Amino acid sequence: MRLLVLGGAWLLGRLVAEDSLSRGFDVTVFNEGRGADSLPRGVRYIRGDRRLDADLHALAKSGPWDVVVDISGKAPAVVRRSVRALAQVAGRYVSVSAVSVYREWPDVPVDEDSPLWAGDADFDPGAPPWEPDVYGRMKAGCEMVCRDAFGDDGLLILRLHTIIGQYDDDGPLLWWLNRMRRGGPVLVPAPDRAIQPVDVRDLCRFLVDQVQRGTTGAFNVAAPADGRTYGAMVQACAEVVAADAAAEPELVWADEDWLADQGVRPWTELPLWHNAAAAWEVSADRAVAVGLRCRPLVDTASGTWRWLNSGVRKVDRERITRYGIDPAREAEIIARWQAAMRRYGARP
Repeated sequence: MRLLVLGGAWLLGRLVAEDSLSRGFDVTVFNEGRGADSLPRGVRYIRGDRRLDADLHALAKSGPWDVVVDISGKAPAVVRRSVRALAQVAGRYVSVSAVSVYREWPDVPVDEDSPLWAGDADFDPGAPPWEPDVYGRMKAGCEMVCRDAFGDDGLLILRLHTIIGQYDDDGPLLWWLNRMRRGGPVLVPAPDRAIQPVDVRDLCRFLVDQVQRGTTGAFNVAAPADGRTYGAMVQACAEVVAADAAAEPELVWADEDWLADQGVRPWTELPLWHNAAAAWEVSADRAVAVGLRCRPLVDTASGTWRWLNSGVRKVDRERITRYGIDPAREAEIIARWQAAMRRYGARP
């Protein structure tokens, strides 16, 4: 099978290239050059900018391909140019999308039949950062232009929630692992809140499996609601780094509504914490039915920690989100929480 990956040098794209090669695929990666030297041996690499028609035309002449996996598509106008250039030289298309395409998420539980944001094929907002609602409209527009070019019978859409794990060299899980390595009092919200992050290795295996099977349609990719909690994830990080910690981590569990009242920013200051009503209520039943399997959180934490300490070199890439709370601010909020607990004897 001949596979073209748009993106491909970091996180999911890099793993897709590696996994596909191991299955005997003929793999081509197209991107602007970031991380090209980290691609596995055997990958055919083409450097170019998908915003430029000349580069897309040159890429199309290097085909044909059985499947295109589009990991880097964000702006509908840019993706439309890509699919128009590739529609005649590719049999199927995989659009890596996001659950933010759902108009009611994260306030209402969603499945694949939930209403989407309206897409605009001409939309190109330029450089990030983007507001969450803007990003949802962008990804909905990307899905629309992919469907226009390849039809329902030639298109696989994977709507990702949150992916964590190796090759995410500046991601939320790595922040928690490094925070546990520093040790001392650690501010942690919502121990019992269910969470649904997916190990990038599990996502990769699912994606390449579906490529091999010729699967089409739309699938949410999130861990099933099977008892995974925020507290379990944080405790797994603490256990994994225990032997390397500068001091023993002391987990300080604070009420998430109180944290919100203090102005603590969900997702960024306390990574992977989202206090919206249904942030982690994304149905993945359809994906599970066709083979999605998600390993335990402790396996993801330990695998990521091993990878982080294996001499990894960061990929030069665009970073939209910066994770983590300032240590002085964290200490101040912990002191405020503990004082309130002493004053009230319970949740303030």
